Amino acid sequence: MSLTSVENLNVVSEAEWLVARQALLVKEKELTRARDRLNEERRKLPWVRVEKNYVFDTVDGKKTLAELFGTNSQLIIYHFMWRHDLGEGCVGCSFFSDHIDGANLHLAHHDVSFVVVSRAPLWILQAFKERMGWKFSWVSSYNSDFNFDYHVSFTPEELAIGQVYYNYEMTKASIDELPGTSVFYKNDDGEIFHTYSAYARGDESGIGAYMLLDLTPKGRNENGPDSDMADWIRHHDRYDSKPSAVDCCAGTRECGGLGGALPRQP
Repeated sequence: MSLTSVENLNVVSEAEWLVARQALLVKEKELTRARDRLNEERRKLPWVRVEKNYVFDTVDGKKTLAELFGTNSQLIIYHFMWRHDLGEGCVGCSFFSDHIDGANLHLAHHDVSFVVVSRAPLWILQAFKERMGWKFSWVSSYNSDFNFDYHVSFTPEELAIGQVYYNYEMTKASIDELPGTSVFYKNDDGEIFHTYSAYARGDESGIGAYMLLDLTPKGRNENGPDSDMADWIRHHDRYDSKPSAVDCCAGTRECGGLGGALPRQP
């Protein structure tokens, strides 16, 4: 891809720059405090008891949702789009997943388990995981209602209508999988509660590369035809090769995952 150039015509003295920087710092602090307040509101959301007994295929055999927690009381699940039409993981979900292992070194020691779930046969997921060099736990919901119940997988009947329920509203979609993140809590009695789910750009907080790009003069620099990650993101083992239809998910904007399938909105 071609990256846009930046010409900063507003070149000033160090003293003038400092004044502008301090003014921006005020707004940055406002945003930080607003985020703190939002996070507090998120923790105060009501919970929903999980009544269904979900079972997943794992490398250690069948496991229930309760068993995915391990010894921790909190569980984050990333709903990874498996591209059945392409036989590999979504590029956007792979971009997100490249950030999991580093965070997991610490989450696992802070009462949080992190598990990736996809609706595809386990052996296929494990082969792709090996290719990408990931270490996180990736389980299959292929024989479960889990993905459908948490609104990241869609039936042929839903797709035939042309709209699916995703990100808490009916929206257009032409693909049977979309990404998301769901959070669960397990109490001392073994009861499981669904506490939170986010979809589309709601997953961006887990992408450290984006947070770093936001600090740079060019920002995310997504100025191609899609105006999102589909303009430049590839599987990390394909950056040295020429772009292909697989890299851009055969022209299907849904492959962008985090906002690629939908208008850029919260």
